[in-house]
Amino acid sequence: MASVNVERTDDGFVARNARGAEVKMGSGDEQGAFTPVELLLAAVGGCNIVTVEPLTAQRGHRLVRLAMTVAAEKVEPTLLGPVTVTYEVELPEGDPKADEVFRAVAHRVHERHCTVSRSLEKGTQVIVELPD
Repeated sequence: MASVNVERTDDGFVARNARGAEVKMGSGDEQGAFTPVELLLAAVGGCNIVTVEPLTAQRGHRLVRLAMTVAAEKVEPTLLGPVTVTYEVELPEGDPKADEVFRAVAHRVHERHCTVSRSLEKGTQVIVELPD
């Protein structure tokens, strides 16, 4: 099970995991803080990239550069439209199969392995529990 704690602090909001990592959050006006929508996009990108990179490297094709931009526009005030993941890749010189392997792995990760993307596409239910 995945779990984070999110709370208001004296200078904004913070999300923490059990391993001690923290991410500052805000409404978009605060310096050094992510908005919740930006964190959702980061989760999509992070889930994909942390899966694609080792799988590509395990197949003997370590990419020189692997990055991505993840973007979405609001189609309603409280609803995002499609999320677009755009990879930025620099292939190793002298490795003619690297592009083919990268593309196959990236497609497979998106279709079968990225929990975040798959959950968004399937429409995971969100349950809110309020105190008694």
